[in-house]
Amino acid sequence: MRPDTPAAHTAEAERLLRTAAQYPGDREPLLLQAAAHLELADDRPGATALYDDLLAGDPADPHLIRALKASNLWEYGHEAEARAIIEGLRRSRPEDAAPWRIAAETLEAHDELEAAERTLAEAAALLVTPGAELPHATRSLLAARHRVRRMLARDHDDWDALADRLHTGTVPLDELHDPKRLWSLGSSDPTELQAEIARLRSELGTYRTALSRPFPVAVLHWPERELTELLTAYPELETEYPTYRAHLTDIEASLRELAAAGTPNLGIVRATVPSYEAFAASESTHPSQAALLPQYATTLAARARATPWPPLRTDTCWCGTGRAYGECHGAE
Repeated sequence: MRPDTPAAHTAEAERLLRTAAQYPGDREPLLLQAAAHLELADDRPGATALYDDLLAGDPADPHLIRALKASNLWEYGHEAEARAIIEGLRRSRPEDAAPWRIAAETLEAHDELEAAERTLAEAAALLVTPGAELPHATRSLLAARHRVRRMLARDHDDWDALADRLHTGTVPLDELHDPKRLWSLGSSDPTELQAEIARLRSELGTYRTALSRPFPVAVLHWPERELTELLTAYPELETEYPTYRAHLTDIEASLRELAAAGTPNLGIVRATVPSYEAFAASESTHPSQAALLPQYATTLAARARATPWPPLRTDTCWCGTGRAYGECHGAE
């Protein structure tokens, strides 16, 4: 069965629900992932039921859940309810970029471009501090606003200029968000088609990243003591982790390579030997099997154990030295 079939998404949602029953402390992120799979399986009423289940309790991120619910509702004909949720979200003024962006992209997807622009402008006014380093989610919000304004043929303003400066892709945002560029898809000129392929590849890193939806693409970080314990118990894994210093270098290099390829929503998960052994037992696999490591990382990420990467340059580095990221692994 291909992993992108409705049946596969339904099966994955059921697996996540079973996992949520086993780990009630991780229930919220697991149910959000299950709801996303139900949406992909076109079981939108089922996804709405999960969002309502979460909102009936005391969720950690109610704004995000409401934004996801609104997006889902609009897709199967509940436009009035979705609009009401989005208006309530705007009035509540969340201090995280993800709910704002999901609400705005819901409006954009249904040709409500001016409403999307207003929503993104309100978010930018709330979240963007002049001169401050912006987290990735806020940068994505500015890129979304740039895209909407480009579609509306608006002149550049200061926030558009900031989005241009923050954009790290090889294709400029003005070209990436040009509504006319889709015309080139009808061209028979190989040069024009190659240029469009390059733009689409760049767009993967900026367009509809939806940070909240898939869990992060996460890399394992074994603290030094844990890594020593791991290799003592399972020396077969020494080929994966020759030294602790090499392990730290590989983490940063792998994440930078993924970022350069346009992969959004990256993270780091802290590994421990007891947790890894428990995971191996649940998979009926011996912990010495290196193929189990990426599955362990994915499971931790799905349980909301990932720390977003990259941190701000002034934040403490992920490696645990206590130094600022920009002076440690974030140094050029």
